[in-house]
Amino acid sequence: MTYIILSFIFLFGLIIGSFLNCLVWRLHEKEGMWNRSYCPLCRKQIAWYDNIPILSFVLLGGKCRHCRKRISIQYPIVEFLTGVLFVLSFYFNYQLSITNYEFPFTFNFLTLTLRDWFVIAVMIVVFIYDLRWNLILDKVTLPACLAVFILNLVLGTGWLSLIVAGAIGGSFFLFQFLISRGKWIGGGDIRLGLLMGFSLGSTGHLILAILAAYFIGSIIGLALIISNKKKWSSEIPLGVFLASATIFTIFWGDKAINWYLGLF
Repeated sequence: MTYIILSFIFLFGLIIGSFLNCLVWRLHEKEGMWNRSYCPLCRKQIAWYDNIPILSFVLLGGKCRHCRKRISIQYPIVEFLTGVLFVLSFYFNYQLSITNYEFPFTFNFLTLTLRDWFVIAVMIVVFIYDLRWNLILDKVTLPACLAVFILNLVLGTGWLSLIVAGAIGGSFFLFQFLISRGKWIGGGDIRLGLLMGFSLGSTGHLILAILAAYFIGSIIGLALIISNKKKWSSEIPLGVFLASATIFTIFWGDKAINWYLGLF
C-alpha cells in the first residue's frame, strides 16, 4: 500500500469531517443542507477559500474573517479526527485482507470499509450533538439503523445475529428507561443501543462496547465530581461514551475479546 492512497483517504476524511460539523449545526438549527455555509456568530456567508478543512482555520488564526470572533476548536478537531479514523479503518481492513490471504480492494473489502466509515461518521455526529446539547436525534440514529443493517447483510452477517444484537442493545437501555421512568437515560439512548447492535453485528461485541462505555463514563464522571465540575445529580451525556466505545470496538473489539478470553 502506498502513502499516496492513505493521503487521499485522509483528505477525504477531512472533507467528511467538515461536512459532519456542518450537519450537526444544521440539525440543531433545523436548517437544510443546501444553503451556503455561514459563521454561526455573525451569520456572514463563508467563502470557499475560508472553508478548507483545517487549513482555513490555521490561516485565519482560528477567527472568522468578518467578525474576528473565535471559531470553535471543535471544527478542526472533528475534521482531523475523522481523517485519522478513516485512514485507520482502511488500513486495518487492508491488513485483515492480507492476513486472510485475500486480494484487497474486492467488493467485500470496499463494502466493509464503507460500513466502517459510515458508522464512524454517525457516531461522531452522535458524540458532538450529545456532548453539546444532551440529546440523541432519532433522525440520525433510525435511518442509520436501516443503512447499517443492509450493509451488514451485504457483508454476509446473518440477519438473525443482527436482530438479536439490535434487540439486546435496545432492550438494555429500554429496561433502564422504564425502571427509572426516564430519569437515568433518555429515549435516544434506546435507539442508539439498537444502532450499536446493528453496527457491531454480534452480541459479544455489543456487550464489550456497553461495558467499555460505562467503565469510561464512570471514571470521567467521578473525576468531574471530585474536581467540582459536576454534581452527583448532574446529567452525563451517555451517548458520548457509547459512540466512542462503538468506534473502539470496531477497531479493537476482536483483540479485546481475545485478550479477555486468554486470561482464562
